[in-house]
Amino acid sequence: MFQKILIANRGEIALRVLRACKELGIQTVVVHSTADADAMHVRLADESVCIGPPPSRDSYLNIHQIVAACEITGADAVHPGYGFLSENAKFADILAAHNITFIGPSGDHIRIMGDKIEAKRTAKRLGIPVVPGSDGAVTEEKEARRIAADIGYPVIIKASAGGGGRGMKVARSEADLVVALQTARSEAGAAFGDDAVYIEKYLEKPRHIEVQVFGDGAGRGVHFGERDCSLQRRHQKVWEEAPSPALNAEERAHIGGVCARAIADLGYSGAGTIEFLYENGEFYFIEMNTRLQVEHPVTEAITGIDLVHEQIRVASGGGLSMRQEEIRFQGHAIECRINAEDPRTFTPSPGTITHFHTPGGLGIRVDSGVYSGYKIPPYYDSLIGKLIVHGRNRVECMMRLRRALDEFVVDGIKTTLPLFRDLVGNPDIANGEYDIHWLENYLADED
Repeated sequence: MFQKILIANRGEIALRVLRACKELGIQTVVVHSTADADAMHVRLADESVCIGPPPSRDSYLNIHQIVAACEITGADAVHPGYGFLSENAKFADILAAHNITFIGPSGDHIRIMGDKIEAKRTAKRLGIPVVPGSDGAVTEEKEARRIAADIGYPVIIKASAGGGGRGMKVARSEADLVVALQTARSEAGAAFGDDAVYIEKYLEKPRHIEVQVFGDGAGRGVHFGERDCSLQRRHQKVWEEAPSPALNAEERAHIGGVCARAIADLGYSGAGTIEFLYENGEFYFIEMNTRLQVEHPVTEAITGIDLVHEQIRVASGGGLSMRQEEIRFQGHAIECRINAEDPRTFTPSPGTITHFHTPGGLGIRVDSGVYSGYKIPPYYDSLIGKLIVHGRNRVECMMRLRRALDEFVVDGIKTTLPLFRDLVGNPDIANGEYDIHWLENYLADED
């Protein structure tokens, strides 16, 4: 087991990993920018190292500073959390060259799954169902027209190196296709430095289903069930739940088994999430995230398994702590992402939190690194906390969530709490009847 882990992140995820390390008796080091000098994870860590000024490129994305912090403190492993360098293959390679363990998959697997085109090819080879579309990057209009005609309109054009909805355009006819292709390539080049795009069939009303997987790097793989992440705005998840209200037991077991076998065959090590669009009983692979997800607590709630503990165990060479048949699913869990944003316009709302009170009681968990008097900096992601609620079934979970939202108080800044109080009382949400477009349509109707 590791002696000292450096946590290369900030906010609630840094605190989440820190707590797991303490439970395992592992010393912790956190890095931070000058803007985060008073952050909770900095206060609670065994050691802290300031690695630069507020801009992420000068601090949390500064690989050389992070490696130097490892060498100064004697950290023998790095947990990257999510975001920042968590899916940076170069970072994983550099750590390996310095004999520091990256708590995550190999650089090669990060590279494969980080390229959307190569990820789709790999998924297809591993027996994972994929969305009909191009086999590789599309550069010529003639080729784009042929592919679109073969799979049928509407189609969606996506950036190969994309994420967060950038470089994605829908074409509903051949007349739309040329403009969509040009716009997507232009956006992709500007956002990611790579203008490669590919074409897929556009599904009209799918759900976003993701399967949590783990591999030991030696040919064993397991799954921890699925999460439904369909409530989104601008392709960003807002509300996640497990299990999905849309799947039955047979579908759940089938897609979980497919993903676990694929991870084993790939020789993958650590945590990963295989994401699908789901429509009319069919699953279509869209991407794989080679890291811990923001919404991992809902999986922990229904399985009782600490996924960060499992990450650390696998990275240290201890292998998986359980077999698939030992993983049990109990009850229902929902996570709401509480952001420092206007609940209608989603404009960021940095500032000082004057009062912070979290709900409590059976089945309630709040992952947050903020406190009364904490100043939300304007430089980073607006997530300030996650409310996770667990119940014996979805009805109990929803009732408990309603109560928890009523108790949650954040004063001094605007947050998305009012949005969730509206959603929890909506009949469609109560019945689990929503797709990836539902929230944006709801917000448009409200305006």
